[in-house]
Amino acid sequence: MSELRGRTAVVGVGEDGVGVAVPGSTPLDLVARSTRAALDDAGLAMSDVDGLFTASAYYQLPALNVGEYLGVRPRYTDTTALGGSSSVAHVGHAAAAIDAGLCDVALVVYGSTQRSDSGRLVSQSEASPHERPYRPRYPVTSYALAAARHMHEYGTTREQLAAVAVAARQWAQLNPAAFARDPLTVDDVLSSRMVSSPLTVRDCCLVTDGGGALIVTSAERAADLRRPPVYLLGYGEAQWHRNITHMPDLTVTAAVDSGRRAYDQAGLSPTDVDLIELYDAFTINPVLFLEDLGFCAKGEGGEFVASGAIAPGGRLPVNTNGGGLSYCHPGMYGIFALVEAVRQLRGEAGERQVPGDVALVHGNGGVLSSQVTAIFGTSATR
Repeated sequence: MSELRGRTAVVGVGEDGVGVAVPGSTPLDLVARSTRAALDDAGLAMSDVDGLFTASAYYQLPALNVGEYLGVRPRYTDTTALGGSSSVAHVGHAAAAIDAGLCDVALVVYGSTQRSDSGRLVSQSEASPHERPYRPRYPVTSYALAAARHMHEYGTTREQLAAVAVAARQWAQLNPAAFARDPLTVDDVLSSRMVSSPLTVRDCCLVTDGGGALIVTSAERAADLRRPPVYLLGYGEAQWHRNITHMPDLTVTAAVDSGRRAYDQAGLSPTDVDLIELYDAFTINPVLFLEDLGFCAKGEGGEFVASGAIAPGGRLPVNTNGGGLSYCHPGMYGIFALVEAVRQLRGEAGERQVPGDVALVHGNGGVLSSQVTAIFGTSATR
C-alpha cells in the first residue's frame, strides 16, 4: 500500500458555464469563475494557491495563461496533456507534489467554450499516416471500431450500447444542472442519426461549454477547512498507444493497468467501490471500462449495463450526474467526473444522491489511449 494513501484531500469544488456559458465568455472566464467557486467552497483565498495544474484545447501554454488571468504565482505547475483524462491525472500529480513539499494548495482547473464556439476546438491530435487514407472522422471512428470489435467478439448488441445512454439520461433527469434531461429510450438511440457505424449521435457525448475546478491540499490542512475532506486513497495511470491502429486489442484498454495500480495503492478492490464516475464520451466506453476495472468479466459489459445495474436504483451507480452523454462534455470531461464524485461523497447530490464512502473516478484520453484511475473516500475509509 502506498504511503500516499489518504495523505491528501479534495477540499473544494466548483463549476461554471456548464451547458451554455454566459454569452461572451472565454475559456479563461470559466476557469476563473469555477476557481472562485471552488475556493469559496473550501474557505480559501486565491493567495493560498501555490500549485497550478491545468490543460487546455485552446492555449499552448495553459499554465501561463491561467496563472496570469487568475493572478496566481505558483511555485509548482503541471500542464500534463493526456486529453480527457488530464484532470484526473492532475489530481494524482498534485497529491505527489503536495506530499513532496513542492506546493501546499493545488488548483486543478479546466474550462472550455466549445459549444459557444460552434463545436470548434483547437485540435491537439496528430493525424496518423496509417489512418489518413481512410478519411476517419476523429475521434468517433476510432471508438466505432472498438464498439464493432466488441460486438463481433462478444455478441454485444446495439441495444446494450444504447442502454448506457439511457441510464445516463435517467441520472441526468435527477440533476437540475444537466444539459440534456428530456426522455430517452433505447429506440430513440437506435433510430437517431448514424455518425460512424455502429454509433449514432445518441451514442456520442454532448458538445457543451463548461468549467470545473478542484482544490487539493494535505490531509492535515484539510481537517481545518470548511468542507468535509474527500481523501485520495489510490491512483494509477497507464497508456499503451496513441492512435487506434496501434491499440493492441480493441476490446481491452490500459484501464486494466491503471485500475490495478489504483486498487493496490488504496488497498481496496472493485467490491469496495460504492459509486463510479466514468469517462463516457461514447457508449462503448463504460462497457469497456466496467470490464477492465473489474466490475464484470471481459465480454459481459453489454449484458451488465442492459440489466439496469448502472441506472438509478441499480446495484452499481455509474455517472450519477448524467455523464458526458447527458450532463456536459466541453471537449474534456474528466474534471466534471471528479467534481461529481466529491459531491456524492460529501452528501451534496440532492435527488441523485447515493449512499457510500468510496468513489472511483476513471478518465480516458485520446482514442482509448490514456487511462487514469483515482479512488476517493470519506473519513470513514481513510
